[in-house]
Amino acid sequence: MAVFLTKESKVLVQGMTGAEGMRHTRRMLAAGTDVVGGVNPRKAGLAVEFDVPGAEGRGSIPRTVPVFGSVREGIEATGADVSVVFVPPPFARAAVLEAADARIALAVVITEGIPVHDSVAFHAYAADRGTRVIGPNCPGLISPGQANAGIIPADITGPGPIGLVSKSGTLTYQLMHELRDIGFSTCVGIGGDPVVGTSHIDALAAFQEDPDTELIVLVGEIGGDAEERAAAYIRDHVTKPVVGYIAGFTAPEGRTMGHAGAIVSGSSGTARAKKEALEAAGVRVGETPTDTARLVVARLAERAAPGEARPGDVTHS
Repeated sequence: MAVFLTKESKVLVQGMTGAEGMRHTRRMLAAGTDVVGGVNPRKAGLAVEFDVPGAEGRGSIPRTVPVFGSVREGIEATGADVSVVFVPPPFARAAVLEAADARIALAVVITEGIPVHDSVAFHAYAADRGTRVIGPNCPGLISPGQANAGIIPADITGPGPIGLVSKSGTLTYQLMHELRDIGFSTCVGIGGDPVVGTSHIDALAAFQEDPDTELIVLVGEIGGDAEERAAAYIRDHVTKPVVGYIAGFTAPEGRTMGHAGAIVSGSSGTARAKKEALEAAGVRVGETPTDTARLVVARLAERAAPGEARPGDVTHS
């Protein structure tokens, strides 16, 4: 199984006819995603032809994807339940508000550089209308072998028992690669902006309920207290093993770092403080991505030992 995105998901792409939208729509189609339409009010009624690479490099398969004038039109025509947003920053707020007005179940906002006040506005609006937002400034999510919504490369890994939630796109890709021989149920890149729609806790709750996710990997970074709040949630609600990694162990204090815009002052928001909070909740935390991958392999091996309980029957320690 998977969380948030499955092979049954029907995907609209807002901004599909732009350069980035076109490129990544083709990649999503190649990953098996059911992309049912694009949205562009100025090109409504047109259709876009894609040459989608066949399985194992065997030729290409033509796919015709219609363009709708609005998200609502796309939903009415196709039954779409996911929208991926590639709209430029000045127009991203309106795009997400439109998706929420249409009651789309999931809006994946890839766009970076969206003003924080716009993100605050569309997150609140979407929540009121039952639309889950992932992002902004995120790589999206992938359920390997089922569907891909965003920009995550689909050929890094295959399906498996690991659930991954990460603030960092690059670290999402690296850990997928490091653990490619085991595989993933779903990898969720939540984004590292100050305000995001889906949190570590949201993903943890979903993975906890997914019967085919056996172990959860949580990737955070310096600044803020999201990881500390996730640690408290793990302690109280998660019975599956969790392995963590915090980016920024070598970051100097008092300096803004990375796309999170995280300012570390004293011990607040440091990688060390986050590591200690997670470890106090029973999470094993790696010092590097490769070390984190080793911890995942070791923890899965422990769970596979004779007589050990299966998912949901043990604590995360």
